[in-house]
Amino acid sequence: MALKLAAVATVQSTSFEAVAIREGFEENLCLIADLGYDGVELAVRDPSLVDAAGIPSLVTGFGLHVPAIGTGQAYLEERLSFANPDPAVRRDAVDRIKQQVEFAKKLGAQVIIGLIRGTCQQRDELADALDRVGECLLECGAYGTQHGVRLVVEPLNRYETTLLNSIGETVEFLERIRADNIGILADSFHMNIEEPSIEESLVRAGDRVTHVHVADSNREAPGHGHIDFRGLADTLAKIGYDGFYSAEILPEPDGKTAIADAIVHMRSL
Repeated sequence: MALKLAAVATVQSTSFEAVAIREGFEENLCLIADLGYDGVELAVRDPSLVDAAGIPSLVTGFGLHVPAIGTGQAYLEERLSFANPDPAVRRDAVDRIKQQVEFAKKLGAQVIIGLIRGTCQQRDELADALDRVGECLLECGAYGTQHGVRLVVEPLNRYETTLLNSIGETVEFLERIRADNIGILADSFHMNIEEPSIEESLVRAGDRVTHVHVADSNREAPGHGHIDFRGLADTLAKIGYDGFYSAEILPEPDGKTAIADAIVHMRSL
């Protein structure tokens, strides 16, 4: 069975590097569709600043699905985070994710909890930071359930955050806080850094994996590094994963070439 493939595109300007498709949203949707992608993952900082009513029809007009909404720009551009010690900042972060849930409902998409969980630089404060993340996550997860929208936590490598770096750590965290309605996003780039075995970590997560990011070991398009994407896809098939594979990659040598290379490599599987 052919893989369901998506490319990540930002709706607003961003400083996040691993988004190959940036300026010219409608033109980029056309490009993504013409290349043969099945969907587009939308990176959105603030749903209140985009055409939340018009985007769903625009996307479907190109025959594309939206598997997920990326939310990390709210951390990068505004420093909103679940881990922040300031209750006001945490409240703003939770409210922003609730807005993302309402937007995602229009698209039938999941909402990604990646960078917006924040980080903690003091080792002796990690437990408290995780408690704050868990409290915010449970509130947002409950709101998502009310609206029929799943939240999905993305383990990120140690150079981007100190909180929830590996899939195993994230599974244990979600089990501890009893977040049975929240999935896990498996990202090949982060797994290549953090997991002793990508395959074993995916088996450990099992049906908690509800979304996948693909980028090679250098964060370029699949096929430009050393990650075994055939093994990745085979393992995901074995655990019953039938969702999207979203290319979240650097625009190297440029955005159009990057997403073209990504779909060629992933289709070859």
